[in-house]
This record gives sequence, C-alpha cells and structure tokens, in this order.
Amino acid sequence: MSEKILVTGADGFIGSHLVELLVEDGFDVRAFAMYTSMGTHGWLDTLSAPVRESFEVVAGDIRDGGSVRSAVAGCDTVLHLAALIGIPYSYVAAESYVDTNVKGTLNVLQAARDQDATRVVCTSTSEVYGSAQFVPITEEHPVVGQSPYSASKIGADQLAISFYRSFELPVSIARPFNTYGPRQSMRAVIPTIVAQIARGETQIQLGALAPTRDFNYVRDTARGIMEIGRNDASLGEVINLGSGFEVSVGELAAMIAEVMGSNAEIILDPARVRPEASEVDRLLASNDKAKSLLGWAPDPGGREGLLKGLEATAAWFSEPENLKRYSGQDYKI
Repeated sequence: MSEKILVTGADGFIGSHLVELLVEDGFDVRAFAMYTSMGTHGWLDTLSAPVRESFEVVAGDIRDGGSVRSAVAGCDTVLHLAALIGIPYSYVAAESYVDTNVKGTLNVLQAARDQDATRVVCTSTSEVYGSAQFVPITEEHPVVGQSPYSASKIGADQLAISFYRSFELPVSIARPFNTYGPRQSMRAVIPTIVAQIARGETQIQLGALAPTRDFNYVRDTARGIMEIGRNDASLGEVINLGSGFEVSVGELAAMIAEVMGSNAEIILDPARVRPEASEVDRLLASNDKAKSLLGWAPDPGGREGLLKGLEATAAWFSEPENLKRYSGQDYKI
C-alpha cells in the first residue's frame, strides 16, 4: 500500500483493530472517526499510548461530502469501513442505513476519484448473500437483501463496482463473514454470550439457535483487508474473508460456556429473534479466492482457530475494566 492511508470507521470495532495493525506495520495512518461533541474517538481512545501517538485522527461524518473530501485529501489509499451495521435497528431506521451505507460510500468513491486515490477498499458483509443457496458460498453467489441493512450494503457494493467499471477507479471489495473479538458491540452474538457469562448469569438469553455462521477473529479480518489493499490482483474484485468453518449459534454458545467454565442454561429470548423471512439461516464461506489471490486464510483456521479466538475474546471481556464499558444487561438493538 501507499504511504498515506485513510481508514474510515476507524473508531469502530474492526476499524480500530485495522488502525492498530497498520501502525504496527509502519504505515502512515489517518483515522476518520465520527464527530462527537465530547471529542471522543470511540475505540481509538482505548489503544495503547504508543499506538495512539502514531496516527492522525480526523473527526467528521461519512454522510457529509465535505467531511469526506477533507479526510481523503493527501491520502493515496482509502480503506472504507464506516457503516451502520446493526441488523435489528435497520428494521426501524432503514433510511439511516441508506444515508450512511449507500450515500456514505458514494461520498468516499467520489472523493477518491476526484483526488486520484491509488487504491480504495470498500468493506462489505456476508449478509449480502442472504441464506446460503449453495455452500461453500463463493463470490459468485447471488446477493439477496433479507434486511434493510443487507440491502444497503448491496447498494454500496454495486456503487463501488460501478466506479471501477465506469471511471477505472482502483476499487476492491472485502467481504468479511462474521467477525468477532475484543471491542465488538453487544449486538453481536459472541459478545452477548461472553458478557452474560462474565457477569455471572446462570441463564444465557439468545435469539435463534439453529442458524449457522462462519466466524473470523478480528485481526484475521483486518489483515485480510490490508492484503486486499496492497495486492493489485484484487482490483475490481469481490473477495470473501471467511474461515470455511461453520458452526450453529447453539453449538457456539456451548463452546463459549466450555471455554469460560460455565454451566449456564440457554434461554430463547423472543425479542432477539429476527422476522422469519429476514433470518439468514446459513453462512459458510469459500475462501479459495482469498487464498489464491492474496495468500490469506485465518491462522489457525477451523475449530482450533475459533476456540483460540473465543479464549482471547472471553479473556478481554472478562476484564472488569473492559466489561464496564458496556452498559446494562438488557438487550439493545
């Protein structure tokens, strides 16, 4: 990758890990964070002092074209992660998802084109595939908008590809499957389980237990995005970042309970269940393209890799200083 790299959504879960990795690898990083009147920068504020002192922070709003143009100015590579990601909230605030995920991506693409950026990586999601029509899911799998969130990400992906085809903007699309790890929101299933156990709950409240997912530890996902950004073979391509290992939510909960030494009972919470036609029943990635183009794969992979990642995630959330960052025990969309 080039000398100056912009990361949008840098204050978020994956974005903060990506910034950390880029700094560790010696890149010159500008972190684009959501403006707040308190002057806070999300998870970036929790990074170690040596890391925090090694990158520039620019506050703004991905929905504002002026903010984005200012952030892109002087950067050669743009790694675009800023998005609204919560699926349940997309049921009640769909317009916000279009504004942030579609218009926000358009702002990034236009700014990158106007300022002759040499690389742009747009971060997608496996949710665009909907329930698997065949497995493992390759990049040729049809896209199906089963939630307003996934529909907005499909729109963003298509915009990115259109800029590659129409204007020769050097765009690639990273399509991570279910990423997990330290700093993740409680809206995601793994932190939900881990936090309930860490707080001493004897009953773990979850949504549907039968759906399967393909989980990636966050540093593997961040490393994959970096590899896409610095590999010319990825230009104009959509690339899955998945483990190729499938586990049901129910089995996952049992694995976490075992890792954390808990005998907690799993209870179905109707509030956490998605509308039937919106639930994605199965996700299992093919990562053959990532392996062949990038030499990327989770390390380690399979059940071993998941168990190792769960142990690291459980250890982080079990630290009182980390757990107290998450307010309350009630389910929030």
